[in-house]
Amino acid sequence: MVAGVDPRAACIIGVAQRTWHLSGDDEAPEPLVMAGEVARSAAADAGGRGDVLAAVDRLDVVHCMSWPYDDLPGRIAGQVGIEPGRSAYSAMGGTSPQRMLSAAAEAIGRGELDVAMVVGAEALDTKRRLKRAGERPAWSHRAPTRPPFELDVHPAEITHEVFQAWLTFALRDVARRARLGVAPDAYRRRLGELMAPMTVVAASNPHAWFPTARSVDDLVTPTSANRMVGYPYTRNMVAIMDVDMAAGVIMASDEAADRLGVPPERRVYLRGHSAGRDATYVAEHPDLWRSPAMARALPGALRDAGADIDDVAHLDLYSCFGASLHFACDALGIDPLGIDGSGRSLTVTGGLPYAGGPGSNYLAHAVATMVEALRRDPGSFGMVTGVGMHMTDHVAAVYSTTPGTRVGASVVGEPPPERRPLAATWDGPATVASYSVVHDRDGAPVWGLVVVDVASGSSRAYGRVDDPDLLTDMEAAEWVGRAVTSRSGDDGVNRVVA
Repeated sequence: MVAGVDPRAACIIGVAQRTWHLSGDDEAPEPLVMAGEVARSAAADAGGRGDVLAAVDRLDVVHCMSWPYDDLPGRIAGQVGIEPGRSAYSAMGGTSPQRMLSAAAEAIGRGELDVAMVVGAEALDTKRRLKRAGERPAWSHRAPTRPPFELDVHPAEITHEVFQAWLTFALRDVARRARLGVAPDAYRRRLGELMAPMTVVAASNPHAWFPTARSVDDLVTPTSANRMVGYPYTRNMVAIMDVDMAAGVIMASDEAADRLGVPPERRVYLRGHSAGRDATYVAEHPDLWRSPAMARALPGALRDAGADIDDVAHLDLYSCFGASLHFACDALGIDPLGIDGSGRSLTVTGGLPYAGGPGSNYLAHAVATMVEALRRDPGSFGMVTGVGMHMTDHVAAVYSTTPGTRVGASVVGEPPPERRPLAATWDGPATVASYSVVHDRDGAPVWGLVVVDVASGSSRAYGRVDDPDLLTDMEAAEWVGRAVTSRSGDDGVNRVVA
């Protein structure tokens, strides 16, 4: 045991990840097999003398989009030959891996368990290629009935097709651009400048799905291979979920790591963690250009770790879309383009658009990569952040090879998130609060979405734009603050007519 370390301090002792780069008719193993492989590899990575896998008394499994298993935690336990005292299967969401690790650290600190494992796997690229070939996966242990898809969506969001994350995050980024007073084309250029350095990191990451360095123009210029998806995001600027990737993380108390013979230099301690939630529905956010919960959660994790952002040498900010990066940088006081001279990298993996965003499991890969980075740079601090759903759920954690005091979570979900009333329908004048334009698979604009402040009161509403001339103007001029008029139809859709 390291002198002066709390014996119940939680540390990561083993990590593993793998990406299956396949072509042609090759298939990745099913997610159950993938998860079993990285679980065994994570135990081997600990370098202990004892049986690390056998010591796991809590198994947490990240939600799998690829296949509806009947009991994925139980199946993984059986495959690797362990009998954990407790197990759990997460809900869908980008924060799940770190939330599970944070919960395990708290339980370890209370003496309720000694060794925990978090593991997840997705074979979405293999599933997609099988579907294109007119085939279905022949994977095992399918649940007799598919679990219900639970997602809190407002009726007005259903009516106005406010489903896709690339659309809702685009709304938030456009609101931020308008708040800063940056011209639309200049802001799109900034997005490319923000994300191009991430591709360089991905190019050196052996686990990256797209290990290719790309220029700013490669990212922001719409082409047949890089179509506009949801203005201002092109295909090369959004998270890629159709990947075949798996990752696992094993955490233990410091005294359990001693018993298992894990060398001190393999241990990476959870120094601080925090979480928070914002309003559920996109239009409800009073300030569409920021996240109050993120602004509390990220500094909260640093505070728990006894560190400042300037102490953090390694970052991995959740990067599903530009908005999540921008909001995190704003919360941490970081200039996202390094104009302040910091020039710090925002990712250790390359990020979700380039390293790959395997469903809910990206953070397991981020933590695994961060552990490897901190082992190479002992004594330094590393920070990971996660975002769930439509910029609603937030988590942050700070790690280091240097142990601190036993961590306690900073619960920052209080006060309850502020909300603007959301009206289902509206007729008459309003002012645009944010907007985006949806494009088809050929890159052509199809329809536009606006969030408006209704002139008759304090409520918000969604609106749809179908006029081709207006769609063109939405991508050329500033629409935030523009006065518009809507008519609500029998289908409940609020259509912007002027």
